[in-house]
Amino acid sequence: MMVSRIAANLNFLFTDVPLLDRIGAAANAGFDGVEILFPYDTDPSAIRRACDTAGVALVLFNGPVPDWENGGRGLAALPAAEDEFREGLTRAFDFASTAGAPAMHLMSGNATGDAARKTLIANLRYAAEIAPPGLTLTIEPINSHDMPGYFLNDFDLACDILDQVNAPNVALQFDAYHAQRITGDTLAAWERYGSRAAHIQVADYPGRHEPGTGNIPYNALFSRITAVGYDGAISGEYHPRNTSAQSVSWIDMLRHDERTIA
Repeated sequence: MMVSRIAANLNFLFTDVPLLDRIGAAANAGFDGVEILFPYDTDPSAIRRACDTAGVALVLFNGPVPDWENGGRGLAALPAAEDEFREGLTRAFDFASTAGAPAMHLMSGNATGDAARKTLIANLRYAAEIAPPGLTLTIEPINSHDMPGYFLNDFDLACDILDQVNAPNVALQFDAYHAQRITGDTLAAWERYGSRAAHIQVADYPGRHEPGTGNIPYNALFSRITAVGYDGAISGEYHPRNTSAQSVSWIDMLRHDERTIA
């Protein structure tokens, strides 16, 4: 089975041009998908038109995160923010339907304790019940070095949350860079948790540059991902070491594995 989309995160890549122009730049560099962290300042119809023109798909975006620039990191696990979280869902679901995105990442925010866990479970259950058909909601463990205080900072915790929510449209977002920082072994983390993943992001460690510039064994990781028939998106969420267009050799590495499996 072939990977359906190899995507570029447009908040990390091609940032020397305006957002809509990044879509065409990603297509020209060999990507067939894009993801955008917070696209709400752009008309979703314009994003869809730009994607259609470039021949790429918007594969994922984040749910609303108020006050990101001042340290906001999401609402889903914040016990005092349930109403604001639910209001944001309406906006996000409308955006997903218009832009044509099949997946949306819900950030838990900075919180601790059992109250945060229960709040996250309840909010995800609610979101799963009202999500439009065909939209997958994802949760992503994010390492505490890069994002201190973030509630969902562990893969076992994420899988426990998924088990408690028990909804077919809520899944794991597996970020290889975060997996390396959290567990120290991305390959082992994939073997243990990868079956729960509906979306994958890649960057190397250290440096958070493109795959092939650090210590994560991406040849082996891509082989294992393709061998199990993963057919979701694999998105580059990294800081290119040089230019974005010069950072894409990992695409050939991944597609070689796809052709070998096929």
